[in-house]
Formats: sequence, C-alpha cells, structure tokens
Amino acid sequence: MMKTGILFDLDGTLLDTLADLADSVNHVLASFGYPTRTVEEVRQFVGNGAARLIAQAVPEGADPAPVLAAFQTYYSAHCQIKTRPYEGIPEALAALRERHPLAIVSNKPDIAVKTLCADIFPGIYARGESPDCPRKPAADMVYKAMASIGAETCIYVGDSDVDVLTANNAGVPCLSVLWGFRDKSCMEAVGAKHFCESPARLVADIEEIIHGK
Repeated sequence: MMKTGILFDLDGTLLDTLADLADSVNHVLASFGYPTRTVEEVRQFVGNGAARLIAQAVPEGADPAPVLAAFQTYYSAHCQIKTRPYEGIPEALAALRERHPLAIVSNKPDIAVKTLCADIFPGIYARGESPDCPRKPAADMVYKAMASIGAETCIYVGDSDVDVLTANNAGVPCLSVLWGFRDKSCMEAVGAKHFCESPARLVADIEEIIHGK
C-alpha cells in the first residue's frame, strides 16, 4: 500500500500565532517610528512569508529591509509568548501519527518554525522559508518534506488560499481548515474542495479524502 504522508501548514492551521506575530510586527514598527497595525490587518498580511508581511506592514514608500531584519530577530526570540496549538490539535496529531508520517511546512522563517515545532510538536519533521527552498505556493517545500518522511503521496492541510495553491502545484489533495486566518470564500476562490470545520473532525476528514469518500 502506498505510504500517505500528512503535511500541515503551521500558522492558522496547527498554531494560533496571530497575537505574537502582531506584537512583534508592532514592536519593530514602533522602533522605527512607524504607525502600528491592528491584529486584523496583521491577519491579512500573514501567509506569504516574513518579507511580504513586513512589506505590507510598513508605510508606503518606506524601505522594508531594515524592518524585516529587526522583525526576524525580535520574533525569533518572542514567538512563544502567546502562541498555542488550537484546541484539539495535539490529540489529532497523536492519532494521525499512529497511521501516517507527518510533516509541517511553513512560510514562516525556518528558525522560528524549528523553534516552535521542537517545543510544541517534537519529533515531527518541520521546515520553514529558507534560501535553499522557495516559499509556498511553490511545491518544492512539499516535495522535500515528502522525501524526508518517506511518503509516496500526501494530503496537504492548510488554512489559506496559499495552501490550496501549494497543494495544486504539488498535485496533491488539500484539506482546508476553517478555524485559521482566512475565510472559506478566500479558499473557494482558488479552487478549494475539501473543508474541515474543527480539529475534532480532522482525522476523520483526512481519512475520508484518502479513501475517496
């Protein structure tokens, strides 16, 4: 039987990272004398990597490069202040690990991904954005994760349009979760077909996709 891996996005899928992201963005914006952003604004900026997040957060015409460098340093040291797994996620992952190899792939900077996952999801392969691997929606991160966990195919689980496009580019099914940073219509607009209402349904919904129900 073909070994099916389960690949997860991190922010908005497994972890509620929004408060720490917003706090870090606003800390560095204020340090440069720039106006801060609301949590809802930061929610909309998240998902396409740190560079894109900061490019949208700084005022128009400002150079994002020094702000990005400051953000990466500050956030790496403050990424676990308020961040928590969504309720039911640890139990769902424990159940899935009994049946499938798991991996986490994120557009968050690699150092932050590895820091968070080593503490919260130990033993699960995890990687983030790095110079040697294009960020999602490129499929490279998916293929590298599959190779690392020995999966021949996979189900990709995420909470955004970027995740749907990533799965499409990799040629694998996507399960879109509805408790994260984007709403259902955003994911439907890029072709999402499978949805999960809550972490309590995660295992069952994944197995239904695998078995074609």
